[in-house]
Amino acid sequence: MSHIYSTTVAGREMKVEFGSIGMLSDCAMFMSYGDTVVLTNVNASEKPRDGIDFFPLSVEYEERLYAVGKIPGGFIKREGRPSENAILNGRAIDRSLRPLFPKGFRNDVQVVCTVVSVENDNLPEILAINAASTALAISSIPFTTPVAGVQVGLIDGSFIINPTSAQREKSEMFLTVCATKDKVMMIEAGGNEIPEETMINAINFGFEECKKIALFQEECVKQFGKEKIVPELHKVDEALAQEVRDYSYEILKSAMYIIDKNERNLAVDEAKAKVLDAFKEKYPDNMSDVGEVVYSIQKEVVRHMLLKEHRRPDGRRFDEIRPINCEVNVLPRTHGTGIFTRGLTQVMTVATLGAIGDVQVLDGIGEEVSKRYMHHYNFPAYSVGEVRPLRGPGRREIGHGALAERALEPLIPSEEEFPYTIRLVSEVLSSNGSTSQASVCGSTLALLDAGVPIKRPAAGIAMGLITSEDLTEEGVITDIQGIEDFFGDMDFKVAGTEVGITSIQVDTKLAGLSEYVIRTAIENAKKARMEILDKINACISGPREEVSEFAPKTSAMQIDPDKIRDVIGAGGKVINKIIADTGVKIDIKDDGKIFISSSDSAGVKQAMSIIEGLTKEVKVGEVYLGKVTKIAAFGAFVEVLPGKEGLVHISKLDVNRVNKVEDVVSVGDEILVKVTEIDAQGRVNLSRKDAIVDTEKKDEE
Repeated sequence: MSHIYSTTVAGREMKVEFGSIGMLSDCAMFMSYGDTVVLTNVNASEKPRDGIDFFPLSVEYEERLYAVGKIPGGFIKREGRPSENAILNGRAIDRSLRPLFPKGFRNDVQVVCTVVSVENDNLPEILAINAASTALAISSIPFTTPVAGVQVGLIDGSFIINPTSAQREKSEMFLTVCATKDKVMMIEAGGNEIPEETMINAINFGFEECKKIALFQEECVKQFGKEKIVPELHKVDEALAQEVRDYSYEILKSAMYIIDKNERNLAVDEAKAKVLDAFKEKYPDNMSDVGEVVYSIQKEVVRHMLLKEHRRPDGRRFDEIRPINCEVNVLPRTHGTGIFTRGLTQVMTVATLGAIGDVQVLDGIGEEVSKRYMHHYNFPAYSVGEVRPLRGPGRREIGHGALAERALEPLIPSEEEFPYTIRLVSEVLSSNGSTSQASVCGSTLALLDAGVPIKRPAAGIAMGLITSEDLTEEGVITDIQGIEDFFGDMDFKVAGTEVGITSIQVDTKLAGLSEYVIRTAIENAKKARMEILDKINACISGPREEVSEFAPKTSAMQIDPDKIRDVIGAGGKVINKIIADTGVKIDIKDDGKIFISSSDSAGVKQAMSIIEGLTKEVKVGEVYLGKVTKIAAFGAFVEVLPGKEGLVHISKLDVNRVNKVEDVVSVGDEILVKVTEIDAQGRVNLSRKDAIVDTEKKDEE
């Protein structure tokens, strides 16, 4: 039997339908918003997974190209590995849901959101957040606190919930807010330098709408929800926990209080090894539980240090940034390089400039079909002093790369201002917290060093949160390092310029963040950002006046779109000859914009001259230096522009009478001619006689 329940969000119907599909899933449902439809299936294993100390939640966001009426490009005509967009959307859903499951729940849980129909006015990624929460809430899985998601736009100073495609084109901000009916769970934002107070108000605006959707989900549960299973929660034996605690607390505490990170890590490793060695004979089958107790003690020590003693593991104040160093022009042959160091976190970003044709083509369900600006992030094992096989980018690398890309995207010049494709690659050389935001800073340095005229420099910082067990005490800290991120409750990343915010990403281990924490984090992040920007400006005050000698030289020109066929020629004959003769790369847009790139600036100028000749119109009254191509008894044919010929009648060859054409010109001669007429059939009549007369008059003047 099919069950349907609906509500209205931003004037459009949001509808849940389940009961007649996916009968073997714990919960399977269609959730629709307008004509956008997401199929969601949730399932959990019957028993907890043995030998793990984490909650094995898997969230998959699957894009199907049939949803937008496309057949996949390339040789293999089926969807393959998830796109970067799908990975980012899956991560956003995961961060919203994970903190709301019971502590100690170790059963495998899988959430699969499959996008099966897309209407551009209604984003499937926003719908999927609500669908995942609704399905989990209705299912028998012990997920009892619904979470909702909305997008907030900003047009002419007004906030808009879930803006349509046309509204998104005008919006200055793209903010995703996920929240329960009580607190904000997750924030993702990108914007054109949004003031802090505006961003805070936008988050609150989105939160109010999330409350309504969360209450709608609760109504669905009341009517159709399954009975929740009583989970088998993992708990450490109290006697074991007390015994381990009594033995190890002071050992671990003394190690954790060492300020120098390397010395502290070494001491902590030795302390943990000593504790594990002390209990391996008595509790050989419970060593993972011993490890959990050790972790809980470390977490308790860090929280006590911060909340009760108001000091951080490295001795800094809550609002103090680690020492910063900036460098540019580090590598000799790259187009632009920046190294940004904050404490023991260090990122090198390299900028590469390419032709417009080097854009990344996107084959997905979104409206965007290509990217001219790209940022990629690499996090090798050596950045944390470990040994691991080198693999391709994982979900974390893709997520961090996209975050830094979003932070700088509003500042990248248009292709008219700067006709290049831009790729940034951030290599994490050393990691001790907030490498994604160090990538933002390193990218700014690299762009300026490459001569990219960005709107303004940008910088990023990560804020953290430490709370007491009863949540009555909250401490917001600036520039979190690894230990504070690992044992803390929040990672609140904010990037922007001196004018405003360009990106935010927030996730938490708690069941939501208070308005006080959100406001404090955003306001303190601004203070830190200004300090970092001062360091960047002291290193390099603006973009280089010229791009690197190793970067391609690129020029842009505009022609009449109707003339594109003249530049390309039959079967590409003309454009291929230009490329062969000049050694350039040519990219032509449908609107008549032409971008010419080469390492040789002379080749660029030559190609531009040829194209100008191909597309220039012959005009009556103009004088041209033409080349004689053919001779007849009645006159000479002269090419005045590439591919454009006219006839000079024998009577117009000279100011004096001409008996034979050959007496005046030969094939291959270059002569001045004036256009006297273009007849109805497009034939061009020329006069050498008139050109001579005009020239003599100018000489006399």
